Amino acid sequence: MYAIIEESGGQRKIAEGEQFLIDLHNGGEANSGDSITFDKVLVVGEVGGDAKVGTPYVDGASVTVE
Repeated sequence: MYAIIEESGGQRKIAEGEQFLIDLHNGGEANSGDSITFDKVLVVGEVGGDAKVGTPYVDGASVTVE
């Protein structure tokens, strides 16, 4: 599964199990291992399968990362 989220004014494609860097959150007070939820999800889909595209965001979708 993958998602395209809006993060820090840009768009980022992320996938399950993937590691990536994000801009500072929580005023720079977020620590390694903290959970952050993104609710501005533009696309959710399966690799090689169907995708749900938002207008502009997918209703009810969120992505939580650690």
